[in-house]
Amino acid sequence: MSLTKQDKAALRATIFRHLDGIATAPTAYTLLEKGVLQHLLDHKTADVTELASKFKANEGYLNVALRILSSQGWLDAEVDNATNKVNYSINARSAVAFELCRLYKDVVTLLRLSGQFHRRKFERAPFTVLEGIFKKYQENYGIEFSSDPTTRSVQEQVLMHIEGIAIGPTIVSLGMGGMFHKYFMEASFKADEFHEDAESFSKILDFFVHLGWFEKKAQTYRFTEKGLFFARRASAYGVTVSYIPTFRNLEELIFGNAEILTNTKPELPELHVDREMNVWGSGGAHMSYFKKIDEIIIELFNGPLDEQPKGIVDMGCGNGAFLQHIFEVISQRTLRGKMLEDYPLLLVGADYNEVALRVTRANLSKADIWAKVTWGDIGRPDLLARDLSDNYGIALEDLLNVRTFLDHNRPWEPPADPLTGRVSQSTGAFCFRGKRLNNNDVEAGLLEHFRRWEPFVRRFGLLVIELHTISPKLAAANFGLTSATAYDATHGFSDQYILEVDVYNQIAAEAGLHPDLTHFCKFPQSDLATVSINLLKGS
Repeated sequence: MSLTKQDKAALRATIFRHLDGIATAPTAYTLLEKGVLQHLLDHKTADVTELASKFKANEGYLNVALRILSSQGWLDAEVDNATNKVNYSINARSAVAFELCRLYKDVVTLLRLSGQFHRRKFERAPFTVLEGIFKKYQENYGIEFSSDPTTRSVQEQVLMHIEGIAIGPTIVSLGMGGMFHKYFMEASFKADEFHEDAESFSKILDFFVHLGWFEKKAQTYRFTEKGLFFARRASAYGVTVSYIPTFRNLEELIFGNAEILTNTKPELPELHVDREMNVWGSGGAHMSYFKKIDEIIIELFNGPLDEQPKGIVDMGCGNGAFLQHIFEVISQRTLRGKMLEDYPLLLVGADYNEVALRVTRANLSKADIWAKVTWGDIGRPDLLARDLSDNYGIALEDLLNVRTFLDHNRPWEPPADPLTGRVSQSTGAFCFRGKRLNNNDVEAGLLEHFRRWEPFVRRFGLLVIELHTISPKLAAANFGLTSATAYDATHGFSDQYILEVDVYNQIAAEAGLHPDLTHFCKFPQSDLATVSINLLKGS
């Protein structure tokens, strides 16, 4: 029986709640272990600076952790950017939630244990822990559901968190391993067709049967419509799950060495994220954004030929896939594409990571696409401009600048000048290597960043997809409708700076880069927006 529109909405809400759990469970359990949650219950309110001092914590990461609990509705956050104070208070859900946080022990233990094993394989030792979690979950972890609506809501919330962190990494491993390819999704199969340890793997599949994702007859499994819904959206889990290396090190990040995951050499593997998994998850999740980008590209390169950009530069080109996609859109679907002999298209891929540059060169060469691939720093457009001019005779300002989810991931630089004339309106929690950053400085830093880029993008623009935060109060009022908690956790604990959409656009405009309102789009199209697409141009 096919799923109704209401069914699909409910299942999407489940995915969001699962992502909440992957971020919240290790965060809350770490604070529980250290006594922070009990302290909050005892004192009812706490200033984050004083709390960090008492528990010898890294204030920035402690603030991120407490903001996550606020986004789940378990604390109330008060951010005063005028005085650079952040205060957290308990509410009607706090006591129930903090008591239930002990139930996270098994999944957090599994999270920490799994770091000793292969990232993709289902090995026996971590599986044994997972099997125990499955059994407890099927018995609701012994919870006697309350008749009080608030208590019942928190109980269900915590169980959904446990479900998410138990099955999220499994879904991603299966998705990356090929189980959600068409053959398996359309046919019946046995456990030994997919995994050599059929006994263990069948127990995983049996748990999915319990969740209603599979039907089982004898030893044969087949996807249900519900299971197909999740299988087709496995990549939605990829980005959050890719940060599990960070989540398993939260105790050390918050209460110990804040730089334990810092790797200052770009040629070495990242310690805080599984980048291969992150790219896989991003690829699936970002398709809807690229459709909007395509519309903008087509309009720009269908205009008068003499008024078009001479080409495209993708800062943070990664593996070159986005640049390749844009070239294909222009060549196949625009006026410029029909006139490339007379109006050749300059393509430039720039990245800070030498490995990314090698991969981009190889991928573009394989696709028979000519491009300049060069080193670039998101914070130093002047260096990129000089390199392009001196080595290739290309003016950076003659190109359309594009980038995806990059500006928030620039290295932190303290602003040269303070924010003047106003106070930051952001509710975000921002850090640099454990130190809590003043939100006014985060805004001032982005303002200076945009001002460095303005001379080079004022004519043809900066076409950008960016990630954003929302206030914890708004997130807590919209469970199942946003992945803001997961975004705040993954980016907050890894020193990335996602601001609210309106705050971001205001700073861009202050720097002289104004959103083209005919192309501006946000996802979702509401106050819950955590992604925006902008064509920022000079006035």
